[in-house]
Amino acid sequence: MRNGGQLLVECLLALGATKSFGVPGESYLAVLDALHDTAGRLDYVLCRNEGGAAFMAAAWGKLTGSPGICMVTRGPGATNASIGIHTAMQDSAPMLLLVGQVGTDMKGREAFQEVDYRAMFGTVAKWAVEIDRVERIPEIVARAWKTALTGRPGPVVIALPEDMLTDVTDAAPVSGPGTYPEPEPSAGAVARAREILAGAERPVILYGGSNWTEAGQRALQDFAESSDIPVLSVFRYQDQYDNHSPCFCGEAGVGMVPSVKALLAGADVILAVNNRFGENSTAGYTLLSVPEPTQRLIHVHGSDLELGKVYRPELGIQAGPNAFAVALAAAGPVTGGWADWRAQGRAGYEAGFDLPDLPSPVDMGKVMAHLAAVLPEDAILTNGAGNFAVWPNKFFRFGPKARLLAPQAGAMGYGLPAAIAAKVAHPERVVVCFAGDGDFQMNCQELASATQAGAQPIVLILNNGIYGTIRAHQEQHYPARVSGTTMLSPDFAALARAYGFHGERVETTEDFEGAFARALASETGAVLDLAISEEALTPRVTLSEMRAAALKKKAGA
Repeated sequence: MRNGGQLLVECLLALGATKSFGVPGESYLAVLDALHDTAGRLDYVLCRNEGGAAFMAAAWGKLTGSPGICMVTRGPGATNASIGIHTAMQDSAPMLLLVGQVGTDMKGREAFQEVDYRAMFGTVAKWAVEIDRVERIPEIVARAWKTALTGRPGPVVIALPEDMLTDVTDAAPVSGPGTYPEPEPSAGAVARAREILAGAERPVILYGGSNWTEAGQRALQDFAESSDIPVLSVFRYQDQYDNHSPCFCGEAGVGMVPSVKALLAGADVILAVNNRFGENSTAGYTLLSVPEPTQRLIHVHGSDLELGKVYRPELGIQAGPNAFAVALAAAGPVTGGWADWRAQGRAGYEAGFDLPDLPSPVDMGKVMAHLAAVLPEDAILTNGAGNFAVWPNKFFRFGPKARLLAPQAGAMGYGLPAAIAAKVAHPERVVVCFAGDGDFQMNCQELASATQAGAQPIVLILNNGIYGTIRAHQEQHYPARVSGTTMLSPDFAALARAYGFHGERVETTEDFEGAFARALASETGAVLDLAISEEALTPRVTLSEMRAAALKKKAGA
């Protein structure tokens, strides 16, 4: 016999969970008690805010491919954690949020901190469920695990009434995670896709999603290179394809550059693999007309619900990305007269790294060049939301071993918790978080969580004293009427030291190299507060114009 809390934890262990992130609460004390006996098998990373804990779990799912586990208490705990659910859903990242709930004898009375979680998370999570009988815990947790992983991966919310955790049962935990192979494409579907590609003059491969395997990535790259087809990433998934490949032509996302727009708008065939056609990867749904694009569209996704959801494809294939890529590559290349088309796209991507000197005490163009030279090939970069995110997203080439953890949902405060989760998962790897001064302060208290967990990344704060993205929009739409975007911030280096990190203020570009070397050498993690001018993050000359100037310069060389 065991109580529901013990049964829940034993099920998570059997399913393969090794880490959980959370903030404790009296509504799930029985679970916390069960975790007392699982140290080294299922560890609990103690966080300072439920939003930070949920971000860590979402990032864990995106990085490892296994559901990130977040545990929070009812009411305020769940509402704080909701930002991580929204982020995991838009990222298609597997995650489980376990929420304490009022006892079943109190439901429907607006008891203390009572919330209907199925109603609250019904339109945000992939599935929201509440356990109503203790013996059903194995059934529901196993289904939640499978639901988070299969089809389009995503977050599942399980509400845990307090009496369901303290009631005793003789029900046995699940025996294992089960095996759910990706749906494979039919031979006919692969043949038809190849036929459509063979008839193209300007084909493009557009990919997305976090559930790629090394075999799938390798197969997609082999097919693209042998067929000489340009490849584009959707917003913030460029780490899933080797950026050094001559076929990689950039990211279709916020701040989309002209060369990427030209590839998508000018393509006559788009092979879309594992992407959900979000707003950012289509420039507000303008590069492809809705619902029937002028480009011939082949859409491949593991979930039938994604096929035809926004765009009606000529060929929709329900298949996992890895199974499809392997089958496509095994059939050999598709050749055509598009070599110049691919080369032009690649040239546009490469030209974007040739930046002029920037009007800033710390020149981020030079910072990124230095990071490219000194970071190991398996470095993990993270960021939250803001204009500063352009640097890790547009000015770093991700090789096959490097990773990017960044929120498609545009959630501020994601970068630091994601970096902590990455260090928990891979303590031996270098993890660098990019944060704006506003973004950092959304979850800077999680530095304490990092120190306690022994998972301290390097944090680069691009400090310009404003909410830069909002200021840029403000100056565009309401010129000379700045309001509510100027920030007063603490001494970030001193704050970092108070949390046990190495902390430095970097005032000039020349000082960065030495400061970053000290950050790499620090055994306690590091926070570098970089002096960035307002113009450097909200430039009067747009990124697109900078890239165009770089192309012109290269052409005249």
